[in-house]
Amino acid sequence: MTLQTEFRLSPRRRGCHLITREIVSHLPSPMPRVGLLHVFVKHTSCALTINENADPDVLTDLDAILDHVVPDSEPYYCHTMEGPDDMSAHGKSTLAGVSLTIPVTDGRLNLGRWQGIYLCEFRDHATARTIVLTVIS
Repeated sequence: MTLQTEFRLSPRRRGCHLITREIVSHLPSPMPRVGLLHVFVKHTSCALTINENADPDVLTDLDAILDHVVPDSEPYYCHTMEGPDDMSAHGKSTLAGVSLTIPVTDGRLNLGRWQGIYLCEFRDHATARTIVLTVIS
């Protein structure tokens, strides 16, 4: 059995945002006992990741790391039509990725104790983001 749904996240400021609850709220009910959840964001200037959801300093540090690795406004960027964060957002999206696969066990997402699902927003003036959830059992 395969179930799929699509929904929009409201625009968020630049940074990493915990979206686990929003993902879970859009999952079918009941969930299959065993399976996989595939989460996909339909955009090229943001990303999805799973990381620690206990200490908010982790998110601040992740933002700093990504900004260090792929800074805004580099003089060698050609694609800059949408502003100084345009190409850097695309680069960060490529590095972090736009999809996740999470096991479903006993009808629930089988995340680790300290894991959460995050939207990483790389634009200063982001739009709403569309998420596709596919449950495979």
